[in-house]
Amino acid sequence: MKQWKLLLVDDEEEFASTLAERLRLRGVDVRTVFRGEDALPAIRQERPDLVLLDVLMPGVGGMELLRRLRIECPSLPVILLTGQGISEEELRIGALHGAVFLMKPLSIDELMKTIGGILDTG
Repeated sequence: MKQWKLLLVDDEEEFASTLAERLRLRGVDVRTVFRGEDALPAIRQERPDLVLLDVLMPGVGGMELLRRLRIECPSLPVILLTGQGISEEELRIGALHGAVFLMKPLSIDELMKTIGGILDTG
């Protein structure tokens, strides 16, 4: 299995840093950005295998970023993270763009299984 390369986009710095460290301990290469505005430049530079994307962020939020991402990188897998629940509109947009939703707080084992299911079969 090749090493997975992920971009984590989340404005909650403590959560994002902790999650990134837990992923690194499992052999995942993770880059973290804390603002939606920084995600597309990071994707262009890093070329991740998958993006972990917080739904609710100030400025460019996760759903808007997902729309923009699909224009530039239509096949890049995205996992949307939310701690607030998911509206019908968010579910519709996520499904339309092929994203997977996971609820915060999340189990690192569940996340690794989800990532593996996407990347090891894609």
